[in-house]
Amino acid sequence: MARWETFFTAQLAAAATLAGLLFVGVSLNLAKILANPSLPGRALSGFYLLLANVIVASLMLVPEQPATAIGLEILCAGLALWGMISRLDIIAIRRSMAEYRRYFVRHFFMFQLAVIPYLVGGVLVLAGLHGGLYWVAAAMVISLFVASTEAWVLLVEINR
Repeated sequence: MARWETFFTAQLAAAATLAGLLFVGVSLNLAKILANPSLPGRALSGFYLLLANVIVASLMLVPEQPATAIGLEILCAGLALWGMISRLDIIAIRRSMAEYRRYFVRHFFMFQLAVIPYLVGGVLVLAGLHGGLYWVAAAMVISLFVASTEAWVLLVEINR
């Protein structure tokens, strides 16, 4: 794990910074976000991705943890994230107007792409395979991309 410390430290800083940006975007455009029944869930989904990155990166920086604990932490965070985001996305798809539904379906798949590597990584680490951390790294990087896209929508696109 010592070789991963720099990566997890950088992920922790990046996710915390983007979470702040997401909060700014929501606060600046709160009336417009609340006017659309699907957008509050999108904002929350983006925040959940960043929060998962912060939590997992923080847990990975705890020294001298056994691999089983690391695997369980990753898997539990991934399962919680998957459940919360899937629920929000399904609600958004149901609430969206027909002409916008494809955007929410695409959103659903983007978020699944970000979350599923957490689950794979957790299982692999639990199985004692060190390659599992590369799946976690992929989940974190994809999560930063997807959450950045959400922040952009909430800061810029909502005002078009």
